[in-house]
Amino acid sequence: MPRRFLVLLAAGLLFQTASAAPVETGASIDTMDAMSFTAPKEKGRVEVVPGKIGSALKFSFDADNMNVMMVGHAAGTPEWDKAAGFSFWVKGDGSDHLGGLEFIWNGDYATRYACAFRIDSTEWKKIVVPWSDLIPEMSGIPRIVNPVNGNLPSKLGPIVFGKWWYWRDYAANSYTIDDIRLENSLPARPVARPLGAPLAHVLAKLKAGQPITVVTMGDSLTDLLHNTNREHNWPTLFQAQLTAKYGSKVTLVDPAMGGTELRQNLIVMPRWINKAPTPDLVTILFGFNDWNGGMRGPTFLQAQQDAIDRVRRATGGHADVLILTPCPSLENGTTFDELAVAVRQAASNRNAGIGDTYSAFQAVPQAMKADLYAPDKVHLSLQGQQLVAKTVQNALEKAGR
Repeated sequence: MPRRFLVLLAAGLLFQTASAAPVETGASIDTMDAMSFTAPKEKGRVEVVPGKIGSALKFSFDADNMNVMMVGHAAGTPEWDKAAGFSFWVKGDGSDHLGGLEFIWNGDYATRYACAFRIDSTEWKKIVVPWSDLIPEMSGIPRIVNPVNGNLPSKLGPIVFGKWWYWRDYAANSYTIDDIRLENSLPARPVARPLGAPLAHVLAKLKAGQPITVVTMGDSLTDLLHNTNREHNWPTLFQAQLTAKYGSKVTLVDPAMGGTELRQNLIVMPRWINKAPTPDLVTILFGFNDWNGGMRGPTFLQAQQDAIDRVRRATGGHADVLILTPCPSLENGTTFDELAVAVRQAASNRNAGIGDTYSAFQAVPQAMKADLYAPDKVHLSLQGQQLVAKTVQNALEKAGR
């Protein structure tokens, strides 16, 4: 089934771009030839080893390494504002875990930016990171890193390797880093946006009875490991609904993580991309944690549009994207109005599918709303899970025509 796309050029929208060769390499940030990083007192070590160019630094993390950080000495300079981003060489341990890189901006620990990189190759690989690929780790950060209209790269703090609390995967791992340097210019990277119905590809496969793969990104409302989701949950209900109606085999990949925000899940996207590089459908459902973290309408619009672009770029334009408005809790009434408006606008701006779970929950009569929720009045009962699953299926069938 051929697909038609509108291809848009963008400076940088994906956290890992090893395949995008830099146009003009700039000044060195850290040659990694000497001990320029400080290891924590426990669960982590740094050592000088042979590198891609001269020497390099090997970072080793023991198991249970949450918040174990290797802190570098080099920090931003005015020269960083003239560059398009930075690059480094990495040689991994061959595992399917990820390496994590983080910056604090302007000494403010509430303004943190991060990206992830693969360590599954034991050969040297070059990673190129445009400034805009550094994702805010917290919802209250309204600006990306950008020397033109964002937070200045020159105010980024030392480079830090390690994983903050939301990564979930803290298995032992190691990787070697060499030659961190500025990239003065980088090639534009196209974003493929579908023409016509945004979910036509996946719906056509379903109608033909073909197998599909669905990735469900989200927080605890989507996380299959959350205690309220273990007996019943909307992703597996949705999966069963599609199979019953169309006869297709539906493979479900659920990378959702309870307690997390949208941007934190974008940072660790390489984890599920490695398992499902070309899914047919990716759903995105966030809101409660984002709101509590300080996310508001205008920034949520940016984050949702960024999420759509990153999924399309990471999957080579293969995945149809369906974004969902937040599910309100039983007692927060219309609090999420501006987030729901932002999600609808993002879907319109990016020609993505839209599932209006917020409106579906608001439409339930007040006397019946409690039946949608678990005892904590935030997470969902079987009825609430069924309402989400049905909303997603209706959205797929509407946006696929």
